Amino acid sequence: MSVRRQLLLFALFPALALAQDEGYVINGRFDRFTTDELGNVYAVQGDELQLFDTKGRSWLRNSLKTFGRITAIDAFYSLKPMVLAGEQGQVAVLDNTLAVQGSVINLPRNGFTQVVLACMSVQNSFWFYDQREMALLRVDAQLRPMANTGRLDQLLGFTPEPKAMHELDSRLYVNDPAHGLLVFDIFGTYMRTIPITGIRSYEVGGGGITYLDDKGAWRYDMRSFAVEPLPLPHALETVRELRTERGMLYLLLEDRIVVSPVPVPER
Repeated sequence: MSVRRQLLLFALFPALALAQDEGYVINGRFDRFTTDELGNVYAVQGDELQLFDTKGRSWLRNSLKTFGRITAIDAFYSLKPMVLAGEQGQVAVLDNTLAVQGSVINLPRNGFTQVVLACMSVQNSFWFYDQREMALLRVDAQLRPMANTGRLDQLLGFTPEPKAMHELDSRLYVNDPAHGLLVFDIFGTYMRTIPITGIRSYEVGGGGITYLDDKGAWRYDMRSFAVEPLPLPHALETVRELRTERGMLYLLLEDRIVVSPVPVPER
């Protein structure tokens, strides 16, 4: 690898110097996955969650039989993942053994009628997207209200269809594939829309957004607004989700999760 390409890669992914030299494969058919800032992998299949370490070794496993199918997972806090069973209307925060902390929260019983998306926020709080209210809600650990955007169709002038959301640095990034990434502050104030449409999977971090769409994988720089292609080591049609962490690229394929060093963009 040339020095020029190394410098370019470090500029795009500053944590690359901390990355492992070699990748690994986690075999299995998973519905979805995520990673934390330590490089651990959380893989979901139905109501079962598995935790793999930074070498790909299975560490812990928990089948949440009474919880329901896990439809969203967020590792905002390392080794304390949040899981949502959207069909059952239940959310839970797990500890470092994947056991439920406290108790499972039944959302409809607590006044949240149709929560289809959830993620963690600072101060151990939650973000919910309530489809019936068509609003983003931020609540504390006791589900007391902290922020409410109000109806998004009235706020934005169109009816959004959010597919995923994540918070970073006190900003909430909501993926509406038809319109882009909707950005809100932690008080629920709408800030802007990042005009990246058609996103299938994305991650915000390191001053940019790494994302996957039907044309490939890309890196969007939030300062320069430049978009750089990110070469994929596997055929695009086989990749279902992607993430980057500590200079490593994580790809969810049909029958495995493949982890390898972030490839160098071609010049």
